[in-house]
Amino acid sequence: MMDLIYIAGKFRGGNHWEIHQNVTHAEEAIPKLIGMGYAPICPHKMTENLQGLFSDKRYLDICIELLARCDAIYMLKGWEASRGATIELELAESLDLEVLYE
Repeated sequence: MMDLIYIAGKFRGGNHWEIHQNVTHAEEAIPKLIGMGYAPICPHKMTENLQGLFSDKRYLDICIELLARCDAIYMLKGWEASRGATIELELAESLDLEVLYE
């Protein structure tokens, strides 16, 4: 059985183009992580076209639930600029998950 790894990094942007760039950055990690033997969870891809349907808090709650089921977290470069990724890293550390950095 493969370990699940959660991809964490900046999602929000000032406009749709910036969000797209952040999603693309997260998406580029998927084949690398598969090659390393992980089964990646990429919340960026799951919600990229759903903005405005639910509150930011609702999306973060979903992300936290997904992360809690994972074995590891992968922190994308620039994660420090994301409030959500910071929260996710703190949770991952409290759950004693493996932490990998891009």
